[in-house]
Amino acid sequence: MFRSLRFKVPALFLLAIVLSGLVATAIAIGLFQDYARGRAVTELRQEAAGIAALYADQAGKAPISQTNLERATGDNLFFVPRTGLGTDALFPGEEEAIPVLPKDAIPARALRGEVVEFEFTPPASERTLLAVSHPIRIGTAWYGTLIVARSTTVLRERWVTLAERLALAFAAGVIVAGALGWYLSRRITKPVLGLSRAAEAVAQGRYDVQVPTVPGRNEISHLADRFGEMATRLRESEELERNFLMTVSHELRTPLTAIRGHVEALREGVVEDPELTTASLDVIAAETARLERLVGDVLDLAKLEAHRFTVVPEEVDMERLLDRAYAAFEQEARRRAIDYRRELRAPAVIESDGDRVLQIISNLLANAFRWTPDGGRIGLELAPHDGQVTVAVADTGPGIPPEEREAIFRPFVSGDGGGTGLGLAIAHELAHALGGRVEVESARGAGSTFRLVLPKKATDAASGRVR
Repeated sequence: MFRSLRFKVPALFLLAIVLSGLVATAIAIGLFQDYARGRAVTELRQEAAGIAALYADQAGKAPISQTNLERATGDNLFFVPRTGLGTDALFPGEEEAIPVLPKDAIPARALRGEVVEFEFTPPASERTLLAVSHPIRIGTAWYGTLIVARSTTVLRERWVTLAERLALAFAAGVIVAGALGWYLSRRITKPVLGLSRAAEAVAQGRYDVQVPTVPGRNEISHLADRFGEMATRLRESEELERNFLMTVSHELRTPLTAIRGHVEALREGVVEDPELTTASLDVIAAETARLERLVGDVLDLAKLEAHRFTVVPEEVDMERLLDRAYAAFEQEARRRAIDYRRELRAPAVIESDGDRVLQIISNLLANAFRWTPDGGRIGLELAPHDGQVTVAVADTGPGIPPEEREAIFRPFVSGDGGGTGLGLAIAHELAHALGGRVEVESARGAGSTFRLVLPKKATDAASGRVR
């Protein structure tokens, strides 16, 4: 429990409040002490000046009651006479003589007639007094020093009272802060615990988890949204992987079944006619080539997606490369009466991997021949411009709906359910690996145009490193 965020968050929050409160209380008490002492000194100065003037006016006249003065002011009065002068010379007939202090009890400056602030302990007393001295003068003659003093215990009682009130306020603040911290910690840790449980489920391979919904637009809600997107992507990835295995298994089984059937027929002597034997061998060879292409495509796609493939930059004559790609489909075009043309607007030499570029163009052409009906039209065009070259493959097939244009570049996505659906996926990934891209323009019923755009200079993506 003590290691959990639910405890640590309010504990740290409360600790910060406590430390801040203690520092603020200490500062407040210190400031109040300074204020109380300064105010007391000001009051003592005023009282000392007033009482000294009163004694000076009444000197030799009616006696002044020291007790009454102390009751009126709430402070203590003392007197230090001038050397050689007794108190009777100043206060004749006074019933309650003002206490006389020895000269060593007050600062020397006070004995010289200066107004001085100081602390002292009267004889036969344990109390410390805060005092202000003031000279008593009659005319120009100095008769002694009047001391007005106040117990420091009174000042201490004031700040103790303040401290008690601050302590009550501090305790109330700590309770409120603790409750608020506990509430906030629950608000924070509850979705975090939900995300933790969801992460455990994902770690166990269960991607259909229910991610907690976090209200508001804060870091926790952002984390929950991203986690939900991650779980969705993992679920889609798992589904794609499952479909991948099923499709590959189906595509591998088809040629293997054909090869096995013809091999068994030849082994058992079912086929005796030389022409039939030759036809069976041709089927076996064709299915073997198909199987080899499928395995090669799967390996290429796996390397591309894992970024573990080799790109070898070289000077590539695009005109000669397009001639090779064009020639590979001439026979099929004649057989199907397809108007098959190529157009080279200008010669172009680029720095890239020639074999990979040829593979991309061949895949685009294979896709065009697959979807173009007999008697249709397919065009192959090369056009260099602005530091790039563009190879366009146009066909008169059925076209691609806008909502399907992104999906056609995914593995094993085939519009008619035939083929492996790997050709365009490999072309798309290879183009990115070479620093280029594959674009598509299409409209339903108006055919499609695939464009391979490549830079003339090799980029970092086609630097020749094995990744």
